[in-house]
Amino acid sequence: MKQLTGKVALVTGGSRGAGRGIAIELGKAGATVYVTGRSTRGRATNQWPGSIDDTVSEIEASGGKAIALRCDHTNDAETEAAIAQIRREQGKLDIVVNNVWGAHDLGVEPGAFWELPLKHWDTMFTAGVRAQLATNHFAVPLLRENKQALIVHTTFWDHDKYTGQFYYDLAKNALIRMAYGLSLELKADNIAVVAVSPGFMRTELVLQHFRTDEAHWQEVKELQTSETPYYIGRGIKALAADRNVMKKSGQVVKVGDLAKEYQFTDIDGRYIPPFIL
Repeated sequence: MKQLTGKVALVTGGSRGAGRGIAIELGKAGATVYVTGRSTRGRATNQWPGSIDDTVSEIEASGGKAIALRCDHTNDAETEAAIAQIRREQGKLDIVVNNVWGAHDLGVEPGAFWELPLKHWDTMFTAGVRAQLATNHFAVPLLRENKQALIVHTTFWDHDKYTGQFYYDLAKNALIRMAYGLSLELKADNIAVVAVSPGFMRTELVLQHFRTDEAHWQEVKELQTSETPYYIGRGIKALAADRNVMKKSGQVVKVGDLAKEYQFTDIDGRYIPPFIL
């Protein structure tokens, strides 16, 4: 039996990048995965590759079960409706992966705080932090009906070092604090809440930026220490399968450390150590 057979998972922001890798790994492990995002096949919200339908197709191709659910998580009514659909169709929810992140719409511009447009607040907080908070708001009542559940926030962290971009640093640390606060409030319900930090991922947008693809990334010097989005997916899969995951509740963990602890590699067989700024 696969590790997560019988589990129901929700992965937000699953059209591409980390969300796609996480959803696929959870699906391969036997979970029924609801994949949310704004981009559907033939109806992309931008010029970027990937859609929730593409992610679902890959899960199904590996023998897994997944449902594409178009949802703009900045719209509370749509988020609430997504959770209601999961309740209606599955009657439960075991795993929530908060990965939705709106900052790609503007990009993570370098520059001093006073030189950056205030629009960064909207892309990183409204479409990032608040979108994840709203997902928790509507999902927690359903999660609390279980004997055990898991909430994961994808973030970026390196022992509290400053990331170098004011809004990005503030938003990512807010997600870590959200995980910590929720871990305290949900401890009595046996719901673990963990923030997970990947390294430098070869997402579709990163490959596009370096004008390469997954078959040729090794030719690019800057990508030598990079990892695929499946690496964080395998880390979260390991957390979801760990019966003692409550011991990690409230913590922020690096994918490289999870790989060492749970003995997994990236899809090319490499162990990539924890990312260091």
